[in-house]
Amino acid sequence: MPVVTTPNVAPDGSKTGLGDLNLFNLVLLKGLGMEWGIGPQLTIPTASRDQTGTGKWQAGLAGVGISPQKWGMIGGLVTWQHSFAGESDRPTQDNLTAQPFVIYNLPQGRYLRSTATWNFDLKRGNYYIPLGIGAGKIWKIGKEIYNLFAEPQWTVGHEGVGVPKFRVFMGLNIQFPL
Repeated sequence: MPVVTTPNVAPDGSKTGLGDLNLFNLVLLKGLGMEWGIGPQLTIPTASRDQTGTGKWQAGLAGVGISPQKWGMIGGLVTWQHSFAGESDRPTQDNLTAQPFVIYNLPQGRYLRSTATWNFDLKRGNYYIPLGIGAGKIWKIGKEIYNLFAEPQWTVGHEGVGVPKFRVFMGLNIQFPL
């Protein structure tokens, strides 16, 4: 579940809470020296506060292209979604995101990363384009694989009120074998 902190915008100020849950499922194909994927996307309005979510069910498409390299990986993820149900007093959603990414492997399970997600509100014309550089560490305990990372991200282009100027994307992913 995503944890979201909103910008400090009057009159509410900054708020932290659970965000909406985004799910997508991709059919993966190989070709042209890359792996490609496309599939459906669903956003479930799971936010714990009005300020940290849209209040809308959304559906759309997701696509990915990944090119593994000896030194790491390069690729991108693009999603589009439009709201179809939810709280009637909340605005309609029509959003496009693009997430170019570069992963550079280092010794001992460490890596450098740049994975900032560019966000475009197609309904209202708002957008923000962040760039980031971060680091992570992968390790194995038993059969589980852990991935801990942090990536500061600075917004280099934006339009609209309340878009983030700086944020830190961090997480811990755990892969459980089936």
